Amino acid sequence: MKNLLRNNGLSIAFFILFILSLIGQIFTGHAEHNEETMEMEGQVMSLKEYLTSGHFLQATFENWESEFLQMGLFLILSMFLYQKGSSESKDPDKDEEVDREPNPRRKNVPWPVKKGGIILSLYKHSLCYAFFFLLLASFVLHWYGSLKDYNEEQILKGKSIETATQYLSNSRFWFESFQNWESEFLSIFAIVVLSIFLREKGSPQSKPVDAPHSQTREG
Repeated sequence: MKNLLRNNGLSIAFFILFILSLIGQIFTGHAEHNEETMEMEGQVMSLKEYLTSGHFLQATFENWESEFLQMGLFLILSMFLYQKGSSESKDPDKDEEVDREPNPRRKNVPWPVKKGGIILSLYKHSLCYAFFFLLLASFVLHWYGSLKDYNEEQILKGKSIETATQYLSNSRFWFESFQNWESEFLSIFAIVVLSIFLREKGSPQSKPVDAPHSQTREG
C-alpha cells in the first residue's frame, strides 16, 4: 500500500479532488437549478433526476470539452512549436529524446513497439488520439445537455424549442464553449511564459531554481 501511494500519489490526489469537486457540483447545481425552476413556476427535480438533466450535463461536459481540447492541442503544438526558456517546451537548439524513433530491442518496451507496423504507427500518437476522442465525446454530450437545458427553459417560458441541428447555430451553445476555451488557452500561455522567468523548487513543471532564463526545459 505504501508503494502504491508513493508511486501513484499524483494521480490519486487529482482523482480524489476530481470526485470531491464533482460531488460539490452535483449538490450545488441541483440546488441552483431547482431555485431557478421555482422562479419560473416549474417542477423541481430530485437529485437522481438532476443527474440526467440538461443543466447537469451541459455544465459538466462543457468543462470537460475545454480541458481535453486544451491538452490535445498542447500535445500537438508542442511537437513542432517552441518557446525558448520555457520548462514546457522542447529546446529549439538541440535534438530531444522524445523525437527519437522507438527501438524494439530496448528493455521493457511497450508491446506495440515490439509489434511494429500499423500498431506502432497508431501507438506513436495514441495520447493525442485519446484526448481528441474524449474531446469529441465531451463536445457531443455538451451539445446534447445544453440543447436539453435550453429546450426545458423554452417550454417553461412558453416558447418554441429547437432541434439539435438548429441549436448548433445558437449563440448560447458557442458562448458556453468559448468562455471555457478562453480560460484553458490562457492557463497554457501563463505556464509556458511564466516558467521562463519564475521557478518552483521541487516541481517537474519548473526549471531548476539556478537555471538561466534562456535555458529550455531542465537542460
